Amino acid sequence: MITCRSAAELERLARVNRLVAAVLSELMAAVAPGVTTRQLDEIAERLIREASAVPAFKGYHGYPATICASVNEQVIHGIPNDRPLKEGDVLSIDLGAKLDGFFGDSAVTVPVGRISPEAQRLLDVTKTSLEHAIGVVRAGARVHDIGAAVQQYVEANGFSVVREFVGHGIGTALHEEPQIPNYGTPGRGSRLAEGMVLAIEPMVNAGKAAVKVLADGWTAVTKDGSLSAHFEHTVAVTETGCRVLTLRDQVVAEAV
Repeated sequence: MITCRSAAELERLARVNRLVAAVLSELMAAVAPGVTTRQLDEIAERLIREASAVPAFKGYHGYPATICASVNEQVIHGIPNDRPLKEGDVLSIDLGAKLDGFFGDSAVTVPVGRISPEAQRLLDVTKTSLEHAIGVVRAGARVHDIGAAVQQYVEANGFSVVREFVGHGIGTALHEEPQIPNYGTPGRGSRLAEGMVLAIEPMVNAGKAAVKVLADGWTAVTKDGSLSAHFEHTVAVTETGCRVLTLRDQVVAEAV
């Protein structure tokens, strides 16, 4: 069932998503060669709990950490560890939190120090594909309009869209209907309505689209070892467009 949120519910969703965005900003600033993803995870959990919220991912179906930290060929769900990040790595950070009964979710891929022009282009194209997807969101549009916008831009730039993982509705549960693939045919899928809240999250590979999950049961990697990038915003559907709830423009203390 797809839920449309009231104005009061949307404000609660805006609050938790502001927190997620603010914590992500802190994590992005902390990324540097020599830093470990476990250190980033500890920062994230501390900031979330200091804001009287709880990590959304920790314990979710047994996931052991606050963030998903996916390095280089890791697509999503990388588990934080003690391996220092290296100059030239790319790091995807996916973060969720729960506050006052509602969930927030956002992701970003950042360079570790100086990265290759090819890696930077992957990040730029993936981020821009999210912007294209957000640009088609409005009441009356269709779910597959979102995926089609991602797919068309990504493939026109020579990259591949991951098909095994999708975006999703979000609200009083972390994952709600509808599912939002990053590919599709315009004009198909559920119709968007004012008050729907969606987590839109392109996952893009520099090589082929195929992925596999490692033995830890969580970490998804590209089958061909190519780099991958992941960007995500949570948005609320409005009559004329959408409101992006995870814009990174505040510090943690102001977010809540």
